[in-house]
Amino acid sequence: MRKYLGLIVLTSIFASVANGQISSPSATVADAAKKVVVTEEISAFDFFIKGGFFLIPISILLFYTIFVIVERYLFIKRTTKYNTHLITDVKSSLNTGNIDAAVSSADRDQTAFGNVIKEGVLTIGRPMVEIESNMEKVVNIEVGKMERKLGHLGLIAGIAPTLGFIGTISGVIKIFYSISISEDISIGNISGGLYEKMISSGSGLIVGIIAFTGYHLLNGMIDNFALNVQKSILEFIQVLQRPNHGDKAK
Repeated sequence: MRKYLGLIVLTSIFASVANGQISSPSATVADAAKKVVVTEEISAFDFFIKGGFFLIPISILLFYTIFVIVERYLFIKRTTKYNTHLITDVKSSLNTGNIDAAVSSADRDQTAFGNVIKEGVLTIGRPMVEIESNMEKVVNIEVGKMERKLGHLGLIAGIAPTLGFIGTISGVIKIFYSISISEDISIGNISGGLYEKMISSGSGLIVGIIAFTGYHLLNGMIDNFALNVQKSILEFIQVLQRPNHGDKAK
């Protein structure tokens, strides 16, 4: 009797397996594999495109910011190049009374320092206060040339993050509008649309940081020039105030 019962139980088990009522280990693994979320790799360009319309003006501001920083850096670096032999050459020419040679030495320098010293040489013979005043005016002109377009960087530092925030806000408005229409408040629907719109904010902040950093670094170079040129003016005035130039500076 027990043999017959065991046979019946085994037969029932095999039948259940055949009909799929009892899952095998391999079937369980297969079902679990189906539940694994497959993450798709996204390229940088596709990631950028998901940011929306406001990334277009932000991108334009980025390219313009880089252009201004590079162009101004090269101009300021070339203009503020300091020739340690300039004052020495001018002093030697003035010691011999050759003002034309001193002017030529300043002209060959082709820097802001050279322009300032040239103005000082050309005004020799006028009162010392007037000579120094004219040299200060040339300094202000040279600084103005260096600061050209730097105001744009300061403006971009404020505009770019604002554009990014506007892009994100407009995207959030669209997300909640879609939810109100479809009544689908799933986490995937909200988070998926939200991360795409926050790309705009991140991009705007990055551009703003680049513009802000470039603005202050370039202004630091200009401030350094202003300090060095004041030293050059003082040194030039001291050359004129020596006894052998006293008659020329009065």
